[in-house]
Amino acid sequence: MTQEPAATPALDELTLGQIVATGLFPLTRDSLVRYAGASGDFNAIHYRDDVAVSVGLPGVLAHGMLTMGLAVQPVVDWAGDPARVVDYQVRFTRPVLVDPTLGAVVSVVAKVGRIEADAGIVRIDLTVTANDQTVLGKAQARVSLA
Repeated sequence: MTQEPAATPALDELTLGQIVATGLFPLTRDSLVRYAGASGDFNAIHYRDDVAVSVGLPGVLAHGMLTMGLAVQPVVDWAGDPARVVDYQVRFTRPVLVDPTLGAVVSVVAKVGRIEADAGIVRIDLTVTANDQTVLGKAQARVSLA
C-alpha cells in the first residue's frame, strides 16, 4: 500500500510555540550495530562497554549522527518533503547512553520557534531528550513552506 505524501503545512496557520511534531525512537545495541554498518562508523564505543569504559565513558553510546538524524525525522514527516528542510543544526550536549538490556529512547518535541513570513520559512526548535536528559542543545531546523 502506498502512503500519500503529507500536505504542506500552511505558514499562516502556525503560531509561535505551537508543537508541530513529536517522536519517540527506541534504540538497542542492535540498532547501533546496524547503524555502524550503514554509516561506516565502527568505533567500538558504540558497541563494546569495555572499550567505552576504558576511555572514560559510562558505557556504550549512540552515534551522534544517528541521534541527530532521529531528531529531525519528525520535522521531515511534518513538512512532507525532506527537501523543505533548508538548514539543520544542533549542539551535542550529552551522549545517549544505550543500556545493554533496556536500550534507550530518544524523545523529540518540535515547536515553532520563529516565523519568517516574507521568506516563507519557519524555524522549528527541537527538544531532544534521552534518559531524562537533554542530549541536543540549540537543535533547530529551518523549513521552507513557500
